[in-house]
Amino acid sequence: MHIQIVLFDGFDLLDAIAPYEVFTAAAMYSNEEVTVKLVSAEGNRLVTSGVNHLQIQASEKLDLSRKGIILIPGASGSVLDNGPDSVPVKLQQATETELSHLLKEAMIKPDILLTTVCGGSCILAMGGLLEGRHAVTHHMGMDLLSVTGAIPINARVVDDGNLITGGGVTSGLDVALYLVERELGPQIAHAVEQLFEHERRGTIWKAEGNVPKESKHENPVEATRQPSTIQSNEIYDFQGKWDTTISTPIGKLSVLIDLYTNDGQKVGTAKQGEEIVPLDNLSIEGNQLKWSMKVTKPISLTLKFSVSIDGNQMVGEAKAGMLPSSKLIGHRLT
Repeated sequence: MHIQIVLFDGFDLLDAIAPYEVFTAAAMYSNEEVTVKLVSAEGNRLVTSGVNHLQIQASEKLDLSRKGIILIPGASGSVLDNGPDSVPVKLQQATETELSHLLKEAMIKPDILLTTVCGGSCILAMGGLLEGRHAVTHHMGMDLLSVTGAIPINARVVDDGNLITGGGVTSGLDVALYLVERELGPQIAHAVEQLFEHERRGTIWKAEGNVPKESKHENPVEATRQPSTIQSNEIYDFQGKWDTTISTPIGKLSVLIDLYTNDGQKVGTAKQGEEIVPLDNLSIEGNQLKWSMKVTKPISLTLKFSVSIDGNQMVGEAKAGMLPSSKLIGHRLT
C-alpha cells in the first residue's frame, strides 16, 4: 500500500501528520509493504504550514503513476475574518497551483483512492471535482460543498467509492484508521487504535443499504414562501442593464446584469465574457434585491447576491458558503 500525503502552503499540520502517524504505525504491524510519503505538487521543497508557519519537507512530487492512496489535508488560518490569512483564501490559493490539475487527473484514475481531511474536500469542491459526489468537511465549510454541487453528508467519515472524505481536523485519525481497515484489515486497524489509545467515532457513511425514513422533527419541510406584501421601502426601479464589478479575493470580475419583468415576474441574466446564465430566485426583500446564479469562473459554484439600488447605482455583495464575501458595485447602462 502506497500513501502520498500532499502538502501545500498553508496546510493544517494535524490534518497531515495525524494520518501520517497512523499509516506509519500500520506499516509496523503489516506483512504487506506500506510506504508513506509527504509530497507536494511542485516536488521536493519545504512547505510552510498555516498559522504557526512550521516548515515540513516534501520529499518528492505527487506521482500519479503510483497506485494507492492520495490524501489531501485542509488549511489552517483565521476563521474570524476574510483576510489573506483566512482558511478560505488559503484553500483557494491551493486550487490555483499545479495541485488542481493533478487532482483532476487523479479523480479519474481507477487505481488511485483519493481521500481528504477537513478542508481538503473544499479544495476538490472549489476545483469543480465534487459535483454529484457525497462528501463531508469541517462544519464551517458544509455550505460550500452545497454551492459547488457536492452532496454534503453530516458524518465523521464518508465513503463514496473511490473518494473518502473526513470532517473536522481530528477526523484525520478516523479517516486513516478506516483506510487501514479497508486496505489492510480490521485486526491491523485495531492494533493501531490500541497503540494510539484512540477509538474511531461514528458510523462510516456509505450510499448503500436501506434509506431511513425522513423525520419531520429532524428534517422540517419549509412551507412554500408566498410573495410578501410590497412595503414602501422596497425597490421598484430595478430594471435595466447593469455594468457591475465583483471584487473577489483573487481578482475583479466584470459582469453585465440584465434585469427585467416578464408577465409580471422578475427575471434576469448575467453575462461574464461570452457566457450568459439566468438569475435564479430573483426576489425583492425589503430594500434588498436578491438572486443566485451559477458561475464557472474563477471556480465553479453558486453565488448568492444581495444588493441595494440607489438611482442608477448598485451596491451589494456576493457570497458562496464559507468563501469570503465579494463586494459588488455597478451602474445602470440603460
